[in-house]
Amino acid sequence: MNMTRRDFAQMAGLAAVGSSAGCATAARTTVSKNEHDFMWAYLIHLGTNTMCDRVPKEWGSFPKDSLHGFAPSAKLRCDDATWREVVDAHVKAGTNTVVIGLAEGVVYPSHPELAIEGSWSPEKLRAEIARLRAQGVEVIPKLNFSATHDVWMGEYGRMLATRKYYEVSADLIRDVWEMFDGPRMIHLGYDEENWENQCRYEYAVIRQGELWWHDFLWFVGQVEKLGMQAWIWTDCNRKDPETFYRRMPKSVVQSNWYYGKNFNGEGETAARADTDRTRLGYYADFSRAGFQQIPCGSNWYVDGNFPALARYCQRHVSKTSLRGMLTAPWFKTVPANRAKLLGAAAEMAEAIRGCQSGKTA
Repeated sequence: MNMTRRDFAQMAGLAAVGSSAGCATAARTTVSKNEHDFMWAYLIHLGTNTMCDRVPKEWGSFPKDSLHGFAPSAKLRCDDATWREVVDAHVKAGTNTVVIGLAEGVVYPSHPELAIEGSWSPEKLRAEIARLRAQGVEVIPKLNFSATHDVWMGEYGRMLATRKYYEVSADLIRDVWEMFDGPRMIHLGYDEENWENQCRYEYAVIRQGELWWHDFLWFVGQVEKLGMQAWIWTDCNRKDPETFYRRMPKSVVQSNWYYGKNFNGEGETAARADTDRTRLGYYADFSRAGFQQIPCGSNWYVDGNFPALARYCQRHVSKTSLRGMLTAPWFKTVPANRAKLLGAAAEMAEAIRGCQSGKTA
């Protein structure tokens, strides 16, 4: 998308309108109960309309019942009994932070039109947050404002960089802030906004260049006005690291994700090995650059990744940079995925034991 200076100025003006619509009052500075110095965090999926707007046959195979490769649903794909069992297993394993992927999974007071059948009421969400906090667990919200993963926003996801888009986005952030009683952090997603990940969508749109940075920094401003810290997936550094290091605020927590199994510089192919080395290298790069980071692993692609990643980061990330570790099994919270989701809890326990014992090999 090519923009003139005049076009960008107009977008900036609209963003200012959105800002005043959503965050006009002074920020509250409370933080989530049970704040932990080091996060052992688990991402659980309440809403799942985040991966694609259709499922083209040419995409190939995905792990059964993962979030990938499934079209949006008009009915919530989250089972309450599975949720409770899996979350409680994580707490028993030592998880001290639960990140809730909201998407369409909750009824937003300002925009109830985004709800689908089965979306949790604000009261149900607050009750679960209170239950977890009573067990010493910090609870952090996650939305995703990447243009690749915003199907959950309905028609507003097709209004990027417009007055209405800014207004609605600010409303949703404030709703979440209120439902979570002023959390100290919010995960904004912001991953995979590129043509490669949308080339087979029915509706494909991306922000890039100045518009991407403008909107991203606008979102950071919205959450910081409310006393929260922004947290993102760090895909945006991969194509233009120089700009990333120059423009990314140090206040934004970074989650570079690596789901592979090759931690020794070897891989199935030379290209795979090179990719793995590059992605793993970002952890040390972010550490040297002074970013706060919460590396993310997963058993979505290969079992055993998360404990291995935790050991790797102990060796390669400074203590001042490493805020915690996050596991994100990209599977719907349903009975069919019980083994995978509980497997992630077992890997969490293994990672914590390794950290406490000082095992880094």
